[in-house]
Amino acid sequence: MSVKELTVLLCFWIFCADAGHEFFSSTDQIAQLYGDTKDLLKVFSQCVDAENVETMKSVLPNLLLSYSDSENPEEAVRDPVAAYRLLRQMRNDLIYIEKRIQPNLTQCEEYQNELDSKIPQLEDLDGAASGLIKLQEIYKLHPEDITKETSLNADEAFNVGLVAYEEDKFQHAFLWFLYSLDRLTENSTTTEEELLRFLSYSVYHFGSLSVAIYFSQQFLNLDPSNDEARVQLNRLLHLQSNPDIFTLNTESSNYEALCRGEVDERISKRQRALSCRYSTGGGNPRLMYAPVKEEVEWDEPRIIRYHDIISDREIEILKNISRPQLSRSEVYRSGITKPLNLRVSQSVFLHNNPVEAGVSQRIGDVTGLSMETAESLLVQNYGVGGAFEQHIDALELENDRIATFLIYMSDVEIGGATVFPIVGVAVHPKKGSAVFWYNLHRNGEVNWNTEHAGCPVFVGNKWVANKWIHEFGQEFRSPCSLSYWE
Repeated sequence: MSVKELTVLLCFWIFCADAGHEFFSSTDQIAQLYGDTKDLLKVFSQCVDAENVETMKSVLPNLLLSYSDSENPEEAVRDPVAAYRLLRQMRNDLIYIEKRIQPNLTQCEEYQNELDSKIPQLEDLDGAASGLIKLQEIYKLHPEDITKETSLNADEAFNVGLVAYEEDKFQHAFLWFLYSLDRLTENSTTTEEELLRFLSYSVYHFGSLSVAIYFSQQFLNLDPSNDEARVQLNRLLHLQSNPDIFTLNTESSNYEALCRGEVDERISKRQRALSCRYSTGGGNPRLMYAPVKEEVEWDEPRIIRYHDIISDREIEILKNISRPQLSRSEVYRSGITKPLNLRVSQSVFLHNNPVEAGVSQRIGDVTGLSMETAESLLVQNYGVGGAFEQHIDALELENDRIATFLIYMSDVEIGGATVFPIVGVAVHPKKGSAVFWYNLHRNGEVNWNTEHAGCPVFVGNKWVANKWIHEFGQEFRSPCSLSYWE
């Protein structure tokens, strides 16, 4: 590919790139960044050749070796640890170009803005690390468990530990610092002194004082002149407490247990008695000769799954339309919407699109509800350890969200279930299917039993699309009730 051809590609980036764009909250955006980084490396490599800068000719080809054409980044980011490592690698490579190579070239000056917009920020690395810690909390994982497929070096593990430490998750911080200590090499930028200090502090804050004394003594042995270490050790010797920092807490909320697949046997038995059928949506003419496959996932509140509700072709179109427009998902709180850590994904509302219109028509057909006041289709892609913690979809406003239609646009190997903690039900993603439930009782009151959550994605790339259906327009399709109990 010539410099001219790559210039056309990079000019497209000017249109769709957003300086300071967030990457960690969408695994798809990390995968897209992989291709963008590779193209930038090629551009700067050709600029180096064109300007015949001998001292840099071998550097960029070596960097490019890490971005193989045969490697599928979408497959790589299915592993959250691999996604975290990839973010770190791309940040380091792009910063190297910005600081060491680009200033020495004249032909590539025009790509400075593109370069700036593609560099993952420290917040991306910390956000991805926080996602790994969330996975450990929900699925009860030690560092050795979560890194079985992709290991981390001492520096990478140390950063995860620092994030856990800053979040006051001292047990996970300690375990990551210990993991890092085992992997220290002469090439590590992290030092043994740093690790021993943080090991001592994290275990002290956790309360396991005998272990804290051990690491404080190790720290002092390494640097006998360190007064800070001496004071810390003397303080520890006069305290008493000893919870086990090496054993993860087995206590869990119902939400966490459901995410791990720990479903009550009574719930499973009740689910096995539920039914499935072919449905015409109450006699809709468009479904008379092509009824939909309807499965009852739960009876109260009624949660329905529709199978094969959207085709693979429609899914790919929706994903491709959404990609350039994705931005951090927000949460509605007290009349305003803003990004919060309880929801780690990127999303976009799709407007005036024929595929979206067709999907909305189909939703109206199968549910029997009017789409006239429904919100546009919201397409979402989850990030590293991406989740949406417990919430209700109803906003408790006039013309509230009467119902939710949630479409699964991908399979998820491990994690990513939609769980209803109050009733103890978990619904697992199945590509092409959708689940539907009413958020309100027939009397218009919020049905709090519909509180639900999207579990953290452990392995996979989770895409969903939401359609929130509102009350207005349903007067004759879903009549209200004056009964307190309905």
